[in-house]
Order: sequence, then structure tokens, then C-alpha cells
Amino acid sequence: MTQPAPTLSLRSALQAGPAWPAQPPCYEGARALVMGLGVHGGGAGVARFLAQRGARVTVTDLQPASRLQASLEALRGYDVRLVLGEHREEDFLQADFVVRNPAVPRTSPYLRLAEAHGVPVVMEMTLFFLECSSRQVVGITGTKGKTTTTYLIAEILKAAGREVVMAGNLRVSALEQLSRIGPETTVVLELSSFQLEGLACIQRSPAASVITNLMRDHLNRYASLEEYFAAKKLIFCFQGPGGLLALNHDDPNSRPLAAEAPGQVVWFSREDVVPGAERSRLRGEHNRANMAAAAAITRALGASESAIAQAITGFAGVPYRQELICERGGVQFVNDTAATTPDATLAALRAADRPVVLIAGGADKALDFAALGAAILAPDSPVKAVILLEGTATEPLAAACGPKVRGRFRNFRAAVERAAALASPGEMVLLSPGCASFGMFANEFDRGDQFNAIVRDL
Repeated sequence: MTQPAPTLSLRSALQAGPAWPAQPPCYEGARALVMGLGVHGGGAGVARFLAQRGARVTVTDLQPASRLQASLEALRGYDVRLVLGEHREEDFLQADFVVRNPAVPRTSPYLRLAEAHGVPVVMEMTLFFLECSSRQVVGITGTKGKTTTTYLIAEILKAAGREVVMAGNLRVSALEQLSRIGPETTVVLELSSFQLEGLACIQRSPAASVITNLMRDHLNRYASLEEYFAAKKLIFCFQGPGGLLALNHDDPNSRPLAAEAPGQVVWFSREDVVPGAERSRLRGEHNRANMAAAAAITRALGASESAIAQAITGFAGVPYRQELICERGGVQFVNDTAATTPDATLAALRAADRPVVLIAGGADKALDFAALGAAILAPDSPVKAVILLEGTATEPLAAACGPKVRGRFRNFRAAVERAAALASPGEMVLLSPGCASFGMFANEFDRGDQFNAIVRDL
């Protein structure tokens, strides 16, 4: 894509405050430090983008090269300097700006050092909003349901005849989609709370936004629930009077946000009558809410009822979210690895239409398992047995699940094989961990991919 002639360095633009540059900033010759290469591809996408724009790029990550092979392969052929296995203070002090990976806490002492010396700290979404030429950006966030809602919104808008580009928290680098985006393109972005933090320094929000729900999550990263919710509010707080915000009327944490919205608020509820929902392949109350959210925001953006019905009827679901992998010997194997909170696992259990052997456990995010345990132990619970994966959250989860725990495993294959042995025809083996993945796995998608491979080998 041919860029307009640059007139403003990124460092100058950001140090000037929240003014929106009239043209994209100049990266040519700038010393850019990417903090956190990561395994999802976002760090590599940022590094490639900056290198293509002529920046002098250094990538720094605490992980050694052996843990970052896929991301390093994605940088092959690009003029990028690598500092792996450590961070060095001099790299931060010599940079013109730092781009932090969403996985890097903003409280990192290296970031504080950079800021103390006048070095701007930005994120991929900061750069994307500086560069994006679209007149219509739709942002979706929330504790759960944001990926499914994002896909549904994109499908509805395509059915309505729009040119749509989807990116964000989907293992798709938003910056690398810029060549596909013009003024009339509708951009649909899934945005995590971590990614939204990158919008604060430029005080921009998507023109249209959805918050699917607000629940307890990431309390290992945020000092309080209020701080976590504040990060979510960045998706609408800079909209202005022309903004559009869709909120969940069923969610008590979301309803008060209407008073803070600068623009129009539209409501959705899982009780809404949504065109095509009666023929949808999506199961559970949570998916009824996701469909209602997608219908509410796209209707406000001009989509017809027939376009909504067409997209919702044809949508097959998103991988890693209550995804039916196969049925063997009358036993269904369902991959819900994206359920990284107790509330998400509860949603999966409420959607279950048969007895469940649950595979759960993993890394702690300072969340409470009491409600999940009560649901698992309830007389009408679909859960007949629980197989636990060892991790920092497994001990409290084991205490919550009590006598239904039928094994604790450090070997994932052994855990899946044990779950399969416990399941009878007409039942389900459900991977819905309720916990983060770090420890045994590179990320939750690695956990899901390993589950799929093991199931197919059974």
C-alpha cells in the first residue's frame, strides 16, 4: 500500500499528547524496540511491519531462541536484530520508541525506565490506529464471547455486502492487514484488555464497539477488578458523541457503563429474538448472547434482518470453543481450550446435552473456583468425573471438585486417555480447563492442538 508522505515522527506524535496525526508517522531510520516476540505471531507481525517501513528494529524477549522457533522463522529474511533470553537496559534507553507485546505487563521495570527517559511506549494497536484509513472500525471486547461475536459480526456485514477485514486478538496481526484496508473497508477487531491499553496514549476508540460481558479475569495481571474493567472501557471512552456502543443488558457489570458512553448505546440480551438463531449450530445461553450482540451492533450499522439471518444460520462456530472434534464409539470429544476462566467452563457445562467427563486445571489467574465446584457437585450436574491437569490452579480446583476428581496428570496424553476410558457411549469428553495454559503448554491454542492430535490417535 502506498502511504501518504510522512511528516511526523512517531516519537514526536506521541510526546505531543493525544492529538491524532493528520498523516501516518515516519518510521524511516527510527530505532524501534519490540519488547516480547511471543508465540502468537503478534510480535513478529509488528517487527516485520516496522522493518518494511525502514525502521531499525530490535526485538527483545526473555525466552531463549529454542522456545520461539515459529516466531523466529516468521522473521527470516527481515533486517531485525535479536536480543533473546534477556532484556538489556541500554536497548530501552537507546530506542526512539518501544512497542510492547500485549503479554508484557505495563508495569515492567524496563518500560518504566524507558518512560522515565522520555521514550514513548506503544503497542501494535497504537500503530494500527495511527495507520488505519478505514472510516468504520468495529471493536469487540469482553471477558468471554468476544471471538465468536467478532466472527458473527464479520459474517453479517459480509452478508450485507460490506467489504470486511477481521483482525486483532485472533492470532492475526492487524498491522499486516493494512494493505487490504481502504476508507470504505469495515474493520472488525477483537480486542483484549491488554491490547486496549495501547489506545490510551492516543486517546482513540473504535467508532462502534461491543462489550460482550464483564466477569472476573486476569487478576494476576490487574491490581483489582476495577482496574481490569477500566482497561475494557478504553474500547468506547474516546468515541465522542458520534460513537456507538452495544452493551449486555443481562450483565450487571455492563449496565452501569451506559452512563459513561459518549455516544449512542444499543442493548442486547440472550432473550432477544435474533433472525436465524433457531437454525443456528451454536449451543448454549452464552452463544444466544453472542448472537444477540452481533445482531444488535450490525443492525445499528445498517445490516438487514435477512443478512443477519443468513450469516447466523450459516455460521459453524469458532475453533477451540466448544468445538466437536469427533465422535468415537458413541463418545463425543469436544475442544473448549479457550475456556480459561471458571465462568467459561460453567458456560460449557450449561450447554452440555449429555454426561461429561471434564478435563480441567492449569495455571492460576487469582480466580475463585467455588461456583464451578458447586455446579460440578450439584445433584443435577452433567459432570460424572473430573480429570485435572497439574498447575498452580489445580489444588484449589481439586478442593472445589471434591470426590468427582478421578485423576491428576502432568502428562496430557495420559489425562486424555484416562478421560476417554471413563466415558461411556452417549457421553462427552470435554476439554474446558477453566484456567490459563502456561506451564504445560505454549498457550491455550497449543493445548487445544495437542488435544485434537491425541484424540485422533486414540
